[in-house]
Order: sequence, then C-alpha cells, then structure tokens
Amino acid sequence: MNSHLIRKNAGEKIFDICNYSFMGIFCLTILFPFWDTFIISVSTPNDALAMTLHLWPRKWEFNAYIFALTNPNIYMALLISVYSAIIGTALHLVVVLFAAYPLSKKDLPFRNQLTVFYLIPMFFDGGLIPSYIINRSLGLVNNLLVYILPSAVGIFVILLVRNFLMSLDKSLEESAYIDGAGHFKILYFIILPLSKPIIATVALWSMVAHWNDWFTSLIYIRDDKKIVLQMVLRRMIDDANKVVQEMAAFTAVNQNKRLTPRTTQAAVTIITVFPIVCSYPFLQKYFVKGIMIGSLKG
Repeated sequence: MNSHLIRKNAGEKIFDICNYSFMGIFCLTILFPFWDTFIISVSTPNDALAMTLHLWPRKWEFNAYIFALTNPNIYMALLISVYSAIIGTALHLVVVLFAAYPLSKKDLPFRNQLTVFYLIPMFFDGGLIPSYIINRSLGLVNNLLVYILPSAVGIFVILLVRNFLMSLDKSLEESAYIDGAGHFKILYFIILPLSKPIIATVALWSMVAHWNDWFTSLIYIRDDKKIVLQMVLRRMIDDANKVVQEMAAFTAVNQNKRLTPRTTQAAVTIITVFPIVCSYPFLQKYFVKGIMIGSLKG
C-alpha cells in the first residue's frame, strides 16, 4: 500500500507538526549566523555598525568584497588555501588508497603486524615540538609543501577505507584476476568506481581540514605571502589597526567606496566558508553510506 494512502490519526499529525516545526526552527538557528554575516558584509558602514538584527540590507554595497578580492595579500592567501585544499586532498586520497588496498587483503603477509604498526602512532602522538623538529629537518619551514606533506597520511582514515574495501564483493576481483588484470588495473577500474561513498567521505574530511587549517601557517610560515586565508582572517580579527590602514589606502584610491573593519571581516568570513558550504551538497549523498560501511564492516 502506498504511503500517501495511509491515514494518520490525530496524534501522528500533531507529532509531524511538532517535529517539522522543531527541525525548521533548529535549521534557522544554524543558518541565521551565516545570513547575518552575509548581510553585514553587503551593508553600508552605518547599517553594519548598528546593534540590530540584520535581516535584509537597506542598501546593497559590495565594497568589502571588492576590497577583499583586490587586496593582494587576501587574494594570494585565497590561492594558497585553494592549493592546500585541492593538492592536499588529492595526495591524501592517493596515499590512503595505496595503504588501505593491501591491508584489505587477508592473504597479505604480516597483515596483522602492519595493522598494529599503523595503530601505534594513532594512539601515541609525539606532540608539537617533535613534529616541528621533524618538519624543520625536512626543510618544510616556510615551505608551501608543509600544507600537504605532513597531513598526507591519516591512520584512522586508512583503517576506515580498509574496512570499506573488505566489504566489497571479492568475486569481481577474482574475475578480473582470471582475465589477467593486475592490482593497479583492479584498483583503478573496479575498486575506485565501487568506493565512491568512502572516497567522497574522505575527500570531504580532508578538504575541510585543509581549508580550515590556520595553525600550520602560524607555526611554520614566516613569509606573509605564503599564509592561508584563514590566517589572514585571524590576523584581521586580532590586529584591527592594520586592517584600518589597508582600508584607508583602499578608500584613498576609491573615494566613493566606504569600508569598516566589521564589513571587511564579514566579507572575508563569507569568502572563507563559501567553498566548503558549496561542496557539501555534492558529497552529502555518499557521506552517511561511506561512514557506516567503513566503520562497521571488517
């Protein structure tokens, strides 16, 4: 019987109304801070400084976005953040797949010992100082590779992907072996198409981690031209005087464009979160499936 033909009693209707109302209010409480920040970023300086709820701007102004996207420091930081997120995620996926695929084979020699070897650094971390000493000895201080190389290996993610690969039908691989396919061909033509849920999940995790990583810039980067966008936003919040000086220089060239630190910080915040928010709808359908199978199987 179709679900739309089933009649609900009064209690079930009341429950649905309360449930939808609660979820709607809950979603509004999550979305409103983003909307408020966006409205501040496109409002006039006087409206942005007003201590009121910002539901809709009285006058649309995109001066803060023009300043942010034409500022060479912010523009370069945006490019470095994109580089870190894309290259770092791609390298992370390659390393994780090449590590998880052999571990998913039950006939792999010393498979249990290798798994224990992977587990040890997951539970015992050397801390910040040993990590800094190692990265400095590798020449990664003030080097753009520091954004992608130290985070290329993720032990928890490797084990998660291994469990997912162990859940796949082995008859497909056996048929490929009979046809003469090797491990690389099987990995590329069979494993990868079947592993879209876990790959999307790992890619989303890695992309968010790389995009939001400002601590690496704080510890390892000495050149202001190599910092990421999140570090620029942090400096804008901590050092308002420098922001005021940059805005004064922008206003001197563009005298009809007024700015305030609040509108500028709001615009940079929106630019920072926008790419990640846009990526979620494309990966969400794989997320739950990848997590459940990868965490429960094996």
